[in-house]
Amino acid sequence: MRVVVDLELCQGHGVCVGEAPTVFRVRERPGDYAQVEILLESPGESLRAQAEAAVRYCPNRALSLIEDDAPGR
Repeated sequence: MRVVVDLELCQGHGVCVGEAPTVFRVRERPGDYAQVEILLESPGESLRAQAEAAVRYCPNRALSLIEDDAPGR
């Protein structure tokens, strides 16, 4: 499983950090708004539930999960 963020959609609400703090953090960008930063691009099965919750509850739908066995990989 791999975590992907669309920075065009992310507005830095931080919901993902609340759901999966070891996978995400929000970084402030000087003169701009905050955006998510992925700390663990491939978080592993032990963090799957947290990563899935972060994707599910992202208010801007900026996050997605790509399965390792997805076609085209």
